[in-house]
Amino acid sequence: MKRRLAIVIALLAVALAAVLAVATSCCNSLAVASPDGSLRLEVLKQQGRIGYRVLRNGRPLLDFSTLGFRLQGAPDLCDGLEIGAVTRSSHDEQWETVWGEQRTIRNHYNEMKVSVCETKTPGRRFDVVFRLFDDGYGFRCEFPEQPEMGEVVIMDELTEFRFPRDHMAWWMPAREPYYESLARHTPISQMDTVNTPLTLECADGSYLALHEANLTDYAKMNLCPTDSTTLRCCLTPWSTGVKVYAQTPFRTPWRTVIVGDTPGDLATSRLMLNLNEPCRIEDTSWIRPAKYIGIWWSMHLFQETWAQGPHHGATTENAKRYIDFAAENGIQGVLVEGWNVGWDGEWTKHPKRFRFTEPYPDFDIEAVARYAAERGVELIGHHETGADTKNYEAQMEEAFALCRRLGINYVKTGYVNVLMDGKELHGSQYGVRHYRRVIETAARYGIMIDNHEPVMPTGLERTWPNLMTQEAVRGQEYNAWSPDGGNPPEHTTVLPFLRGLAGPMDYTFGTFDFSNPVSPFARVQSTVVRELAQYVVLYSPLQMASDLPENYRGHKAFDFIREVPTDWEQTLVPQAVIGDYALFVRQARGSQEWYLGAVTDEQARETDLALDFLTPGTRYTAQIYADAPDADWKSNPCAMHYEEHTVTAADTLHIRMAPGGGCAVRFAVAK
Repeated sequence: MKRRLAIVIALLAVALAAVLAVATSCCNSLAVASPDGSLRLEVLKQQGRIGYRVLRNGRPLLDFSTLGFRLQGAPDLCDGLEIGAVTRSSHDEQWETVWGEQRTIRNHYNEMKVSVCETKTPGRRFDVVFRLFDDGYGFRCEFPEQPEMGEVVIMDELTEFRFPRDHMAWWMPAREPYYESLARHTPISQMDTVNTPLTLECADGSYLALHEANLTDYAKMNLCPTDSTTLRCCLTPWSTGVKVYAQTPFRTPWRTVIVGDTPGDLATSRLMLNLNEPCRIEDTSWIRPAKYIGIWWSMHLFQETWAQGPHHGATTENAKRYIDFAAENGIQGVLVEGWNVGWDGEWTKHPKRFRFTEPYPDFDIEAVARYAAERGVELIGHHETGADTKNYEAQMEEAFALCRRLGINYVKTGYVNVLMDGKELHGSQYGVRHYRRVIETAARYGIMIDNHEPVMPTGLERTWPNLMTQEAVRGQEYNAWSPDGGNPPEHTTVLPFLRGLAGPMDYTFGTFDFSNPVSPFARVQSTVVRELAQYVVLYSPLQMASDLPENYRGHKAFDFIREVPTDWEQTLVPQAVIGDYALFVRQARGSQEWYLGAVTDEQARETDLALDFLTPGTRYTAQIYADAPDADWKSNPCAMHYEEHTVTAADTLHIRMAPGGGCAVRFAVAK
């Protein structure tokens, strides 16, 4: 009897201890939930450090992850911290994009702001703001003006992301320049220091995407694994080794985590845009999505040159030929590269030679601009800087003024050189400041920007919608000359769920001729139909038709390029397996028309798609561009079959994709 009583008492003691532990934990934590209650974020203090953890539907999404900063010339801000005042708020609004994958976006979140202060002198303080959406969360640190902190030099940001398990990850190594790399697929424990976005496939079948939003006057974030389940923020440094120079008051970019049950949930999240500031351009009527062709692919095929000489591509005559083709086919713009002084010789070693208002003698820019205007075609300017930002900034006002006078409303900028001005990284605070200066200056002149070799996008196109698109991707050009043969078919089945999560990307697809006599080791690893499908799968408000005009003439597939929009009412991702295949459907903005794009990797695939996204009760003509039965990206890439069917929302479409192929469909309202 005594033994039983002792056992009961012992069990009661254990139970009481557990209850007290839970109660203590609850008392020491502050929590905020997403509007639908599925996400719960708790702020905790453990061993003198402030951190947070996240649960989804009651299960751990992130374990306790610390926050803090390592500073120069001052004690670090990570130990001896205490939680002070806490404020809460909620927000729910609808806002309309100037252009985008979705016309109307809901911005619905619950916010908790937590004040953090040192327990010892000098008593420095900062706030951590957490915003929880139904599809993820973001947080950032805000430093108010205070006597204890004036000028701040950040040597490291100690933000952590600690996961319950060693998840599988799709990632791009930070060591490869311009983000122009093929994705790797490994566990977290086998990752290198990586760029964001980073996409994780969790053990329970869900998906996470880590990135940042509103990168303003700060260093780009990379992520470095510290153990098999933990990633730490690794900021891109200045050449001095410093990460960020700041002056209070200031705030960091948002650290973002998107949560979804499918890859499509990641691709259709608008969390990052919601964490950027509203549009600052009062009149946006001059900002227009478009398609363009250009004097570009011929240079990558080594048929023409950027530099002067007998094969110079940017001549007056050649530009007019491209303009004529664009006018005849309803293509809005023509890009001309190599038009200005500076391309001769080893231009990457001498970028100061670039002149952004001085054309080569065989390019009459005044005459070409007049001719384009007469034909109703936009001339797209090109400013390759060789990453000499000082040279560009010294000429930028004059260059944009020239563009405005000539009616050149789009400018493609470039920064080919790993270091800016020979010493600073593109993703450093130095580079971030320069890119923002270009965007804001261009806005004053009414100019839209297509930025190549940029810092990774973070949603600034909401605030500055004249930033139309950016590269930051291993694009079509690699298929012309890359020693590894080009981009494998798998590449564009991954991009929408990795790099594409950061924002629009100027991949420049649309090649129909797969021959490459100068560099036979490289080629476009696709089928013609897949080239069409990518206009729907890979988003950009500026889309290029990359091939030479003569390769489009008389080709049925070019009809799809002529018709497909670059601005959308809404976007759906009915099916996708990252690295295997992806199927996107998008509704044209302000229209009942829909477009479908499907791409597969090296494996042939068949699938059925319910057409319940179409308007009920409306009859559509499905214009189907399909891989022919004998199509194959290696042996028969040009084989295409076209057919039309009348369909409704009650129908199902059978889709067949050849190896390395795809499917493209226009759903036009039946007459």
